[in-house]
Amino acid sequence: MSDTLVDARGLRCPLPVIRLAAAAKGLPAGTELTVLSTDPAAKHDVPAWCRMRGHEHVATREHHSGSPGEEGRDAGADNTPGDEGWDETADEGWDGWAVTVRLG
Repeated sequence: MSDTLVDARGLRCPLPVIRLAAAAKGLPAGTELTVLSTDPAAKHDVPAWCRMRGHEHVATREHHSGSPGEEGRDAGADNTPGDEGWDETADEGWDGWAVTVRLG
């Protein structure tokens, strides 16, 4: 499990990466952070940020409501997915992607 959870659900590119970078600032190498995002671009943008900054992309997985880490959710966040990449037939509990990184 990650040391830090960054809830970027409802935010569009480039905000999930900006939130990740802000959360990572000052943290020691080896710290794991998980970004929760409903933006399809985050699946690609976060690993690209890792490559550019010398961090490790650990995993990308689909996130479902009630998954571990849900206690970090901001109840006031706009969690409405955008049209891009959204599948209305998907599991109703689908809540975006969880992208985990380890700081280098």
